[in-house]
Amino acid sequence: MQSGFSRDELLSEINVTPFVDVMLVLLIIFMVSAPMMVQGVDVNLPRTAAAPLEEKADHLVVSVRRDGQVYLNEQAVGVDYLTRKLELILIDMGARDVYLRADKSVPYGRVVDIMARIKKAGVTSLGMVTLPEVDEAS
Repeated sequence: MQSGFSRDELLSEINVTPFVDVMLVLLIIFMVSAPMMVQGVDVNLPRTAAAPLEEKADHLVVSVRRDGQVYLNEQAVGVDYLTRKLELILIDMGARDVYLRADKSVPYGRVVDIMARIKKAGVTSLGMVTLPEVDEAS
């Protein structure tokens, strides 16, 4: 059989089979690992019957974990430096909205202290993040 090519000519067709194999393996890896990636700080939020707030794209979230550790978005920050760090961030941002996510087991005094430090940084709008209340009758 002759293919129309002589022995001295180069074959100019690209073999895409290895490329497809690699892409399928990467797809499987990402499909398996994506659900395992957890975003945010693990906080057990309290449940309330409050109406949800409008979600804004560029907002700051201060989280307080059960052990009392404070996070600004997903970065751990010392309580003593929270006000100063917020002041520096708010200089660059136009909005002054911050959401507070506090674990329900954190003492009330600790939450109020964090709220006071946030307000001291110049935040004009402080929202409390909660989960919707669950009807236990059903």
